[in-house]
Amino acid sequence: MGMNLRGQNFLKLLDFSPAEIRYLLDLSKNFKNMKRSGVPHRYLEGKNIVLLFEKTSTRTRCSFEVAGRDLGMGVTYLDPGSSQMGKKESIADTAKVLGRMYDGIEYRGYSQKIVESLAENAGVPVWNGLTDEFHPTQMLADLLTIEEKFGTLKKINLTFMGDARNNVANSLMAACAKMGLNFTACSPKELFPAKELVSVCRKIAAENGCTITLTEDVAEGTADADVIYTDIWVSMGEPDDVWLTRIDLLKPYQVNRDVMNHAKPDALFMHCLPSYHNTDTAIGMDIAEKFGITEMEVSDEVFSSKQSVVFDEAENRMHTIKAVMYATLC
Repeated sequence: MGMNLRGQNFLKLLDFSPAEIRYLLDLSKNFKNMKRSGVPHRYLEGKNIVLLFEKTSTRTRCSFEVAGRDLGMGVTYLDPGSSQMGKKESIADTAKVLGRMYDGIEYRGYSQKIVESLAENAGVPVWNGLTDEFHPTQMLADLLTIEEKFGTLKKINLTFMGDARNNVANSLMAACAKMGLNFTACSPKELFPAKELVSVCRKIAAENGCTITLTEDVAEGTADADVIYTDIWVSMGEPDDVWLTRIDLLKPYQVNRDVMNHAKPDALFMHCLPSYHNTDTAIGMDIAEKFGITEMEVSDEVFSSKQSVVFDEAENRMHTIKAVMYATLC
């Protein structure tokens, strides 16, 4: 596969060329095959990594922990209450300390500036598990899933429904531009992605033969789509008082059977998870009691349908994260 990413940080896909992303996807496929075949691959025996979590997670934490241990590494997890980072110790100082003890650092939290500061000061590879601006490890999993289902990425039409300013939408737009997928953000105008990022992604898309489209029209935005993608309407860390406004704005953009019928017959439904598709969660029940809505960003019918590949995406987080760590540490 012939690509050298040793020592590099993984902060956002905009930092990587299409060839480098292609390398990571192919490496992910190899690791997935080895995992499923039971072939040991402890290629990073003796190395140690630390996971810094200011935002809790199921998929990200488990993916990094299992991937790290499969590769033979020691893994330390620090939850929001287990570190003095940003409280008694600056981000820069924390990075310098951890960089002397660990071979790699994962960060999942709030500002992109924090993960960039870690990367500037650690002296070892830093991986972005999620910030408010970008979610690059999710993107590799999504691209791998799409390619597994369609056999290609080029010219796939992907529509994101919902708050198109959030980290997932930002990252999808960048990922599509880099890898030749046509990206559509379908949302209210006030929730369109930042103009600066759109401009950057459109320039990249033009180089790779694909398009970036913004629309408020659901029928127009979902017509001929190969993939319909959505995310929760209120992100972790946002105040509870935005729920009512967000529900009013985004109710017309719920992914339901009518929306899926606008897309191609074999269209996939994708979601980074967790999802509020019913009232089987504490938050889902609370929102239902307060606002009378039992299904939010996606209907339970679509979430549970054969078109839904959300759990394939979730599994692929582990394989793609393994590829990122191997490529930057080997």
